Amino acid sequence: MSELIEHSRTPLLLTERKRVSVANNAAREILGEHMLGQDVRVAFRHPDAVALLDQSSSGTATVRGLVRRLDIWQINYKRLDANLGVIELVNQTAEADISRAHTDFVANASHELRTPLASVIGYIETLSDEDADYTPETRGRFFATVLSEARRLQSLISDLMSLSQVEAEKHDRPTGVIRLKELVEGASIDAAGPDRQHRLLIECHEDSTIVGEARQIEQVIRNLVDNALKYSGINETVVVSLDRAPSGDARLRVTDYGEGIAPEHIPHLTRRFYRTDPGRSRASGGTGLGLAIVKHIVERHKGRLDIDSEVGKGTVFTVRFPASEKAVDDVS
Repeated sequence: MSELIEHSRTPLLLTERKRVSVANNAAREILGEHMLGQDVRVAFRHPDAVALLDQSSSGTATVRGLVRRLDIWQINYKRLDANLGVIELVNQTAEADISRAHTDFVANASHELRTPLASVIGYIETLSDEDADYTPETRGRFFATVLSEARRLQSLISDLMSLSQVEAEKHDRPTGVIRLKELVEGASIDAAGPDRQHRLLIECHEDSTIVGEARQIEQVIRNLVDNALKYSGINETVVVSLDRAPSGDARLRVTDYGEGIAPEHIPHLTRRFYRTDPGRSRASGGTGLGLAIVKHIVERHKGRLDIDSEVGKGTVFTVRFPASEKAVDDVS
């Protein structure tokens, strides 16, 4: 029995007269080598597990905090006869985390959609009131607000669709070879638009090539440049640079000289809908999804995203992509 179950990834134990007689490697890793020969109730040391193993019949129990404080395990206990029993441990922590993440995402998305939609409905209802006598200036302000909120809805839905597509493709490795210099220059200028181009400084020191999907790399550049322009001063310059890191990777850096980001916020910036300043983000048209999209695209391309910031001095977003060994002439 020991040889049969030793290499199973599922933790399995065999008990004899309430003592652990056999435990495979997976079970020993989570409960410890010392449990062999111990009373099974002492080995588990959890009230719910002890209650299950104390009963005279087979059964199942879900136990929280068996190994770590927040983990969740399903314990399946099968009585073979009066003396022998088999215990199977099934880790359900990851499933619970995924379920919680999905629930949080739906709740956050619903909230983000509801806010501008409520504003649009409210202003339309106000404008449709036949008894109200509004001046042309007032109506103009109302219509401008409706248009702004409608565009915010459009941006949010577009980013939600982009994030969904990126996550669906995250296990599909890109196969195209793309030239970065031209892409960086074009996407940066497009992200800035005619009103902000004067604030943009592009420094492409060499024409690196990477294996990737041009559409998604362009989205990374657009999101980072737009983000930097939004959150730095209206007269501050944003620097976009492309060079080669000492490791040989293609390195894209987007630097702004804005207010900077406090250290406690940096680990959370790529979470969906996370904002350091919700009011300012919404006012500037941000959806809270841009950096989450960047993270997923970078991961799909086997790259790396680093964020360095100092309050009062600005922020640097650095993306590294593995450089392609193919010649530039082979770029499709």
